[in-house]
Amino acid sequence: MRKSLFLLLTFWVHFAVAQKADLLRYVNTLQGTDSEPKLSYGNTYPTIALPFAQHFFSAQTGKNGDGWKYKYTDNSIRGFQQVHQCSPWMNDYAVFSLMPVSGALKVKEDDRASTFKHENELGKPNYYQVTFDNGIKTEISPTERGAHMRFSFPKKDEAHLVLDGFLKTAAIKIMPKEKKIIGYVKNGLFTQENFKNYFVMEFDQPFSAFGTWTAKGEGVNTGEVTIDGEQVGAYLTFKKGAKVQVKMASSYVSEEQAVLNLHRELGGHKNLEETKQEGAAVWNKLLGRVLVEGGTEEEMATFYSCLFRANLFSRKFYELDETNKPIYFSPYDGKIHKGYMYTDNGFWDTFRAQFPLNNILHREMQGRYMQSLLDAYDQSGWLPTWSNPGMSGVMLGNHAISLLADAWVKGVRTFDPEKALEAYLHEATNRGPFGGSNGREGWESYFIKGYIPYGKIHETTAKTLEYAYDDFCAYQLAKAIGNDYYAGIFERQLYNYRHVWDPEVGFMRGKLEDGSWMPNFDPIEWGGAFTEGNPWQYTWSVFHDLGGLANLMGGTKQFIAKLDTFFNMHSRFKVGTYKQEIHEMTEMVLAKMGQYAHGNQPVQHVAYAYNYAGEPWKTQAQVRKIMRQLYNASPKGFPGDEDQGQMSSWYVISALGLYSVCPGTSQYNVGSPVFKKATISLENGKKFIIEAENNNRQNVYIESANLNGKPFDRNWLDMGEIEQGGVFQLKMSSQPNKQRGKREEDKPFSISKMKP
Repeated sequence: MRKSLFLLLTFWVHFAVAQKADLLRYVNTLQGTDSEPKLSYGNTYPTIALPFAQHFFSAQTGKNGDGWKYKYTDNSIRGFQQVHQCSPWMNDYAVFSLMPVSGALKVKEDDRASTFKHENELGKPNYYQVTFDNGIKTEISPTERGAHMRFSFPKKDEAHLVLDGFLKTAAIKIMPKEKKIIGYVKNGLFTQENFKNYFVMEFDQPFSAFGTWTAKGEGVNTGEVTIDGEQVGAYLTFKKGAKVQVKMASSYVSEEQAVLNLHRELGGHKNLEETKQEGAAVWNKLLGRVLVEGGTEEEMATFYSCLFRANLFSRKFYELDETNKPIYFSPYDGKIHKGYMYTDNGFWDTFRAQFPLNNILHREMQGRYMQSLLDAYDQSGWLPTWSNPGMSGVMLGNHAISLLADAWVKGVRTFDPEKALEAYLHEATNRGPFGGSNGREGWESYFIKGYIPYGKIHETTAKTLEYAYDDFCAYQLAKAIGNDYYAGIFERQLYNYRHVWDPEVGFMRGKLEDGSWMPNFDPIEWGGAFTEGNPWQYTWSVFHDLGGLANLMGGTKQFIAKLDTFFNMHSRFKVGTYKQEIHEMTEMVLAKMGQYAHGNQPVQHVAYAYNYAGEPWKTQAQVRKIMRQLYNASPKGFPGDEDQGQMSSWYVISALGLYSVCPGTSQYNVGSPVFKKATISLENGKKFIIEAENNNRQNVYIESANLNGKPFDRNWLDMGEIEQGGVFQLKMSSQPNKQRGKREEDKPFSISKMKP
């Protein structure tokens, strides 16, 4: 009895310590910031934000309008921005910045820039600080719709604070008696005509001087309290040696809503320390929902830095009114609506790992998100594909249906599936006005011929492959709800990938209008019929029927042999229609993993393909190699673009030993976990625990497994098994168990059975 009580007490002490663990200390927000257009190690900026917050903040080293707003190699900062950028290639919107200046007043971005050293910089999600070489110290802590900043000036020089309204229209009003600034900015590419970002700033120190300025002219308007126009700003002057705190918040709804956001989120905070502590509590609670143990300090830092980035996008685009009900300005029709809205995400990237991870961790949010997709359809006539914040149509595919189908089959059923299918059918049978992933360019040929011919339309084989997968998702959703009408429409396209398979060369290939193949085929040539890749990479893009793909190759043995070659061959490439080396090509060569280009999305599932061929030990070895060699928590922490959390989500879910190769099914592939133990706290109150006995960098192979005490040989887990909670026990070894995971029932879902 005493022993049992001791063990129980020990468990609860361990549990309490784990719940209060400061996991935030592992997070480095500078991960991936040592990037440039020619070579991406993440293309990130040091994000200061709460999870999925409406507004982020960041230090700015680049010029206004530069998508690479922060480069680790830069040595000066020109502002501290409110940011919303989900990718440097998409740029930012609703931007403004504050910049402290000492001595003579300097307002223009080049003039006011101050030098700094990274040893005087700290980047955490809840707290950023930097001390410039001139002695000014800046500190920032975020809330969901605002931030608390503090600027500490040297005692001997004048102390100024410069507000920059950025590149387009801004309206600013200084209110000296109230120690306040209000106004709005209006900038960005994919915004409605009436879109504005209203802001309010409240200071704790009086202004000794103030004025406005414009970037286009030379003049500073001393004593002026208002300005309205393009590229305009304002400035405040404080007493020498001032320590100035400013609370700020923003709203897309109205100035009054901005004030409400400020008072609700920051009104009770006496100082920045309180905001910082509250942010730390929010992040530690979220990070603690995936508690990993038994890894190195380096692995812990990589995991939690990635888990941080996996919980930034999609951004909340809604606010809470005076009765705490959600409302939002729609980026699709420019009107105010009740309900939830999310934005800043490109589904071509994130359907693969981020949303399957959310289906485990954030099911309530996922339910709200799925409804917001259908609300966007009502407001714009189209499903989103990449919103920033409104429709952009960048990239390819109709992957909103992947999100909807995946949520439904995994038990998130907060939306009308009939309406989702109606919206998708409209998407699949029309060409949209917003870009390549809005509607379907060449949809008539796709339905009639079974492929999109190359010629007037480019990237046609990539589109054919991704449309076939999307149609599978629609078919899955229709079958799940018993709708034979929609199931019949999309069932006939499930195998369209076969139409772009050339058995003579053994690859997916571009096809012309007359049915002939594109000439001068070379599997290492990028572009043409493919998007940011080549035939070696895109041939595997048959997520729903890897068994059928293997049969096209001649069967299981040939499938495995081609996979082996893919990962172990040379990394040479031809630039093809890109006509120059693009960063994805460079990153593939640096990875030294054959033609496997993890820095771009099309191949990120391929290491798991061995599970389908009865050789799961090769999946186990390969995913551990990818995680070990291509990820870390440093400014060179990623092997390519960290697009809206996809690259991070791939690491997080793979480090847990799972991966959703085919979203739209309820299955997660089993890989090889990094840690000896991972405890996932689910929203339903249950815990799913993954234990990996003898796990280390050498013991990457699963020797045996049990699920809740029963032998487990499958290469996949079902979402239902995870949701029920329990313990998934693995015994790891340095030698592969080649007898495990070989049976037909051990293999993950595929439409077609793989031939020997």
